[in-house]
Amino acid sequence: MTAPRGPRPGNVPPNHNPNALADGMQHLQINRPNHPPTNPTGGPRPSATPFGQPQAPSFARDLPANRPGPPPPGAFQRGPPQTTLPPNIVSRPIGPESPAIRPPPGALPSALGPRARPPGPFAASTGALLPPSGVSSSASNGPPGLGPGTMQGGLRFPPPSNTMRPPAGAPPSQPPGIRPPFGSPPASTTSVTAQLPPPFPGSTHNMSPPSSSSPFASPAQAMPPPMGAPYGMQTQPRQVAPPSAVPGSMQPPMMFGMTSPHPNQAEAAITPSMGHAGSVLTGQSRVDSSQIPRPIPNSAVILHETRQGNKANPPPPATSDYIVWDTGNCSPRYMRCTINQIPCTVDLLTTSAMQLALLVQPLALPHPSEQPIQVVDFGESGPVRCSRCKGYINPFMKFIDQGRRFICNLCGYTDETPRDYHCNLGPDGRRRDADERPELCRGTVEFVATKEYMLRDPMPAVYFFLIDVSMNAIQTGATAAACSAISQVISDLPEGPRTFVGIATFDSTIHFYNLKRALQQPLMLIVPDVQDVYTPLQNDVIVQLSECCQHLELLLENIPTMFEHNRIADSAFGAAVKAAFLAMKNTGGKLLVFQSVLPSIGVGALSAREAEGRSSVSAAEKEAHKLLQPADKTLKTMAIDFAEYQVCVDVFLTTQSYVDIASISVIPKTTGGQVYYYFPFSAISDTAKLYNDLRWNITRPQGLEAVMRVRCSQGLQVHEYSGNYCKRVPSDVDLPAIDCDKTIMVTLKLDDKLQDGSECSFQCALLYTTIYGQRRIRVSTFSLPCTTMLSDLFKSADLDTQFACILKQAASEVPTAPLPQIREHVTNHCINILYSYRKFCATVSSSGQLILPEALKLLPLCTLALVKGTGLRTDGQIDNRSFWINYVSSLSVSLAGPWVLPRLIAIHNLNTKENEESLIPPPIPLSSEQISDNGIYLLENGEDCLIYVGNSADPGVMHQLLGISSVQEVPAQFVLQQHDNPLSKKLNDIINDIRRQRCNYLRLKLCKKGDSSGMLFFSNMVEDKTSIGLPYVEFLVHIHRHIQSKMA
Repeated sequence: MTAPRGPRPGNVPPNHNPNALADGMQHLQINRPNHPPTNPTGGPRPSATPFGQPQAPSFARDLPANRPGPPPPGAFQRGPPQTTLPPNIVSRPIGPESPAIRPPPGALPSALGPRARPPGPFAASTGALLPPSGVSSSASNGPPGLGPGTMQGGLRFPPPSNTMRPPAGAPPSQPPGIRPPFGSPPASTTSVTAQLPPPFPGSTHNMSPPSSSSPFASPAQAMPPPMGAPYGMQTQPRQVAPPSAVPGSMQPPMMFGMTSPHPNQAEAAITPSMGHAGSVLTGQSRVDSSQIPRPIPNSAVILHETRQGNKANPPPPATSDYIVWDTGNCSPRYMRCTINQIPCTVDLLTTSAMQLALLVQPLALPHPSEQPIQVVDFGESGPVRCSRCKGYINPFMKFIDQGRRFICNLCGYTDETPRDYHCNLGPDGRRRDADERPELCRGTVEFVATKEYMLRDPMPAVYFFLIDVSMNAIQTGATAAACSAISQVISDLPEGPRTFVGIATFDSTIHFYNLKRALQQPLMLIVPDVQDVYTPLQNDVIVQLSECCQHLELLLENIPTMFEHNRIADSAFGAAVKAAFLAMKNTGGKLLVFQSVLPSIGVGALSAREAEGRSSVSAAEKEAHKLLQPADKTLKTMAIDFAEYQVCVDVFLTTQSYVDIASISVIPKTTGGQVYYYFPFSAISDTAKLYNDLRWNITRPQGLEAVMRVRCSQGLQVHEYSGNYCKRVPSDVDLPAIDCDKTIMVTLKLDDKLQDGSECSFQCALLYTTIYGQRRIRVSTFSLPCTTMLSDLFKSADLDTQFACILKQAASEVPTAPLPQIREHVTNHCINILYSYRKFCATVSSSGQLILPEALKLLPLCTLALVKGTGLRTDGQIDNRSFWINYVSSLSVSLAGPWVLPRLIAIHNLNTKENEESLIPPPIPLSSEQISDNGIYLLENGEDCLIYVGNSADPGVMHQLLGISSVQEVPAQFVLQQHDNPLSKKLNDIINDIRRQRCNYLRLKLCKKGDSSGMLFFSNMVEDKTSIGLPYVEFLVHIHRHIQSKMA
């Protein structure tokens, strides 16, 4: 079907499709009703399935043109029947004899080969992007984005040809060759011996031991699992064989290093080369750099069963391509722990030097081949809960006394089973209907919330757009780009009478617009007072979308022209945001702000602090971190008010100068929003990204007026939450809005001794309103074994989650602590973890070896990359570092690794047979030694994409790929085109596939040696020596020396 809006006028390249990325992401919103209201615009809606897959997430907004028919089987209702059932809910009688939830065994296809290549360039388009006024209409707005083929996070979503559904029923018997999750390692190991110069005999006493103090509040922490590594890397690729049943558990990877001294532990060993009597061999470093630990790519699809044989299976790497079969523990997409076995005592955790924490992403995108989350309706009585701790019914609550009572797995309290929920127990002690009730057999379910969960009626979906029309915004094309993007996403807003919109513009004054249908054209209402702001005619500035569509489109088309000759340079950002909030106060909703210059007038005005800091070099070095703190508390106070009235603020910074992100970002961070940063903004190259970012912001799965709480078993307690939310009550996370990309970090602490062999449970409950006004409770629960063995902790460490926590905690310290101190603490944290392993788990190894636990062998490389990263460097602009800090705050586990340790691939040899196994070529080490002057390389970190052109690159290849014939032609503003040749097509396919993986359109920039762009590219070569960090090999030596010093 065609999209509701046809192509916009303009001279746009025929192959250009700026909308395609969002086409693939737009259909993932929450809970379309079974009988949706008609489209206010009257036109048909696109029919592409979410991410190009046949099944949307259960809570997701179903396809606009392909409404759900009868609800899927498996969900059910208890209590009085409803006349209209929400999606995924079916009604059924109460009692043990109920239809099965899961599809029959054998539903899994007999084979799942390597991931197929996604369908070619995206066909669907909602029309070409209109170039902003003042910019040549011949400028392209970017390459095709993601179309119906859809976004994929981390290599998560294969194309429809790979679609499969996990079977249901009893867990299958374990296939041969699959080892239990915590069983013994493979019989043979590979030995890697690198010859590193050892510490000088007399030097260790001169090196101060690592400081034990840490800027991190929680216990020292460590890194993720045997398979954890950026962008889906595993120690040993595990292809998906043609399964007749789902493999029960992840196969532990083969050992990287020397034979382990412990039968259950794999590890990597790096051996220094010694001379006679322990003397140091002189000469060059004798290290085979090809054998030091690096990420190993793997594109195979992993089938992950969360529990097997009543034991938890360790999760696959966060960045790998995996399909989850929920058999009691929730999917690791929703909740991951830094260690997949829980230490029984505080002393054991302290000895390990690792941190115990959860990363929770409650609305994360599921894999399209996974079963949808079931929605359960208990009627007016509401879901069954523990009367003491208020935990929700889950698979780990134990029923006793023939099912008449149950024991809470979180607090241990025994409750009476509600009469209408009673069921007899089978011979195995489980309820006879356990496999038929999602809340008793699945780790994640959604309950329909009753009236007791509502303080007011569910809020409507309100979208208010606030656009900077100051002189700078007009002249750079930022205003036109914002208006064009908004105009195109209007058709993607939720349909029906519950969707409201409003719009305002601002410079030194604020301009509201009356959008009532009765008016012949929108009426401008000016608010000149930017110190004591107010909202005129509140009911006229926020109007039902169905009433004002034509007025809104007309207004957006005219705004750039109306302010075309504006010479007002001031920006009343704070006053405008406050005035918009006053208009939204009664309803709450999403406030989307497009800002281009430093707020300079009215409430919350800011000064150019960066320039003031630079005036004194010594002062700038000493006080730089203060520029990363908000200038004052004005915007923070406003943000707390916004959060209280359920207003979420997203800020799109389309700027070419300093805007004080440290101060502005307080508002999105407190209200559950996000900062988008386009610096330096280019109307030519950034318009397509702005549009795609806005569209994904609006159409991704999301919830409104949310409250989240994490509960855990006795002996554990939640120590602290961190992320983008409002801190009102210590036990709760208040979120005016939450979406599929937002992650909350939950640090835990042990306050009692746990029993060896028992299990600890963790439960996240998210109460939220869907964009269609349904109040839901999403409950995710998982249970992990407890252990008294230190080696078990290292074996079950999750590298991805560990490193994401280290990254988030380091970022939170940057505004308040000196950078050298943070870098030292991050390095010492790595050293302490590896020292603990070396001392207590690898004692029989030679003291001359650097021993790395298999699960954490990439910890030194990740640590080095973080130490050299943008956020911990003293050079660079203050706003760039402020954005880095803000971006990390809500970053998901799957994107944390690539953000610090980018992926580098060669693209000058795309036509060789070596690259035929997968669409994206294998990554190469982040070292300048790997960069040939004859080559062309692509580097991406999930947000930016740099293409480096060597000075001697083949002009023919350059022309085919990039449309330029020499390095001298590299443009400052680059728009990727698809040219009529195989190389160009493959490059476009690769970039679009990366965009799918990262759920981000990515900013493209061409780089060359000898200018600032080349310096930017080489600053990402984390294995090189820099002014603040050692080369990777020497960093390993540095760690080894410190461990030896501590051992002595």
